[in-house]
Amino acid sequence: MDLLKPFALTFLLLFPLFGYSQNLYVRTFGQTSDPAILFLHGGPGYNAASFEISTALPLAKAGFFVIVYDRRGEGRSLDYKAKFTFEQSCQDINALLDSFHIRQINLLGHSFGGMLAIEYAKKFSERVHSLVLVSAPIDLQESFRTIIASCKKIYEDKSDTTGLKYLSMLEAMDTTSLGYSSYSFMHAMSNGFYTPDSLSEAAKAIYQSIGVDTLGKYAAQMTYSPPQGFWKNEHYTTLNLSGDLRRIIEKGIPVYGIYGEEDGLYSEKQLHGLGEILGEDRLMVLKNCSHSVFIDRQKRFIELILLAVNLEDFGSD
Repeated sequence: MDLLKPFALTFLLLFPLFGYSQNLYVRTFGQTSDPAILFLHGGPGYNAASFEISTALPLAKAGFFVIVYDRRGEGRSLDYKAKFTFEQSCQDINALLDSFHIRQINLLGHSFGGMLAIEYAKKFSERVHSLVLVSAPIDLQESFRTIIASCKKIYEDKSDTTGLKYLSMLEAMDTTSLGYSSYSFMHAMSNGFYTPDSLSEAAKAIYQSIGVDTLGKYAAQMTYSPPQGFWKNEHYTTLNLSGDLRRIIEKGIPVYGIYGEEDGLYSEKQLHGLGEILGEDRLMVLKNCSHSVFIDRQKRFIELILLAVNLEDFGSD
């Protein structure tokens, strides 16, 4: 098969887990003989469509067997019996790997998917070759504080009394509640924290291609049972994964981080702390880039994935 034209196959896998069977939306790119990468999408409640449309095929062309899927009960893997637990999600990952006869996987965890990747590596370290955190929160409570502080400055500079009023109401909420996290993310989104100030022509073209793709309609879709379920079962908005991350590294799993300099969810202090855990040579903060680093700086992103899978350190941006 021509390496420059890897096949892409869409299909449903039937997993007999937890006493019943469930169809998961799964799509693969590339040749099974190449190093395998599993993409874990963000959320909870979103899906893998934006990565699937934009980056899966270019990554396969770089020499990888790329697997994308929507988690149980999310996106195109609808399941009204989904438990929304890390345990069930990890078992689904194991079933996926077994179905492709993959002994060790390179995990690519975007946003909330990075939290799941850490949980999986903690439980099944022997099955992880490398772990790449992509715009993934390590301490969401710290991210909420970052969002609130940044929004407050924006509203004060604009003399936006309405914005300040709603922000004051947010600060008075129970920080462990799902509402607190939801409203924090709403402020972040309304203030453009997920997009860089300016996009390169290459990034603009990718975003445009997502908009016209037949799968593009899924890219902005969100289902609401997953965040409620994961919040209830795992308290994911209150987790600080720093200790887990250190223990994973102590087990000998290479962990890398790729973040955008203009991602409003993470302060310079947060990224510095992450660099201290991973090692500064395994954390890359990309310029002119925000939360979707695999779109905003796709070429550089793929270069970094090549380094990470080969267990090499990052250079400078």
